[in-house]
Amino acid sequence: MFFFSFGNGASGIVAQQIRAARALLGISAEELARRASVGVATVRRAELAQDKPSITDANLIAIKRALEDAGVDFIDGDSAAGPGVRLKEPSPPQMPER
Repeated sequence: MFFFSFGNGASGIVAQQIRAARALLGISAEELARRASVGVATVRRAELAQDKPSITDANLIAIKRALEDAGVDFIDGDSAAGPGVRLKEPSPPQMPER
């Protein structure tokens, strides 16, 4: 499992989490835009911010949902560590019924 942690805690997701999540998945900004049904410029603007992305809440939710659907888990920051991302644990294989 991979884990990235960032500086100051913030409510919601921050730009660093979007960049790190996309890097973990190995997808381009174009691919994330397609999966989130937003423009590529929106993804790039979200990733350029220092903390809270400067995009609409609806676009931020769409990007977050697309990353979560691809297997990213967003970690809220606290006093011990800032916000981060990690890949979700794969589901254990299911045993066939007998």
